[in-house]
Amino acid sequence: MQDKALHDVQVEAGRLLFSKNCTFLIGCAYLEQLPAHDKVEVAFAGRSNVGKSSLINSLTHRRDLARSSATPGRTQQINFFNLNDTVYLVDLPGYGYAKAPEKQVNQWNNLVFTYLKGRPTLRRVFLLVDSRHGVTKKDEEVMTMLDKAAVVFQVVMTKSDKVNKTELAKNIRNVEMVMKKHTAAYPELIVTSSQKNIGVEEVQAQIATMLND
Repeated sequence: MQDKALHDVQVEAGRLLFSKNCTFLIGCAYLEQLPAHDKVEVAFAGRSNVGKSSLINSLTHRRDLARSSATPGRTQQINFFNLNDTVYLVDLPGYGYAKAPEKQVNQWNNLVFTYLKGRPTLRRVFLLVDSRHGVTKKDEEVMTMLDKAAVVFQVVMTKSDKVNKTELAKNIRNVEMVMKKHTAAYPELIVTSSQKNIGVEEVQAQIATMLND
């Protein structure tokens, strides 16, 4: 009962936080454009078209706050959103899109990885993994980089409504096994569907809990 009560308190804190105003602050194509280290930050990372923008829109109850697209690789900069002048939600460019020009891929990767390694106000990275495919080689490379940088990451499985229950359960087990190999991994993963609003309140609760700790 205590665990459930605590969970309910955290969910309510998340609901209240994300009922506040959230606005687009800046899109950064270069490290020099990053805003000052004046707020707690949580970042959303993942492969191209994994659902980062859709999740941010679901969290903030906004249809088009973060621009999502069916075209992989469209988000080409680090986008900062200011939630209640309290926390920055950071939408990172997707990685692993093979069809983009190599020079462009390298530029995106350098921007993202340098940000992740050197941002002192970054409290957690929500690493999004497609429920249909599980952890990819590129995802594991990012996990290893976050281990070395001592940046805590939490896996969020997206698009859970696109896979049957048996396959989803198998992929969850596989993701959990991978997480155990990484020292920076937060032990709890969250299964979500932005379309069905599954798991969204859990992510909200995690962010609110970070601010209250």
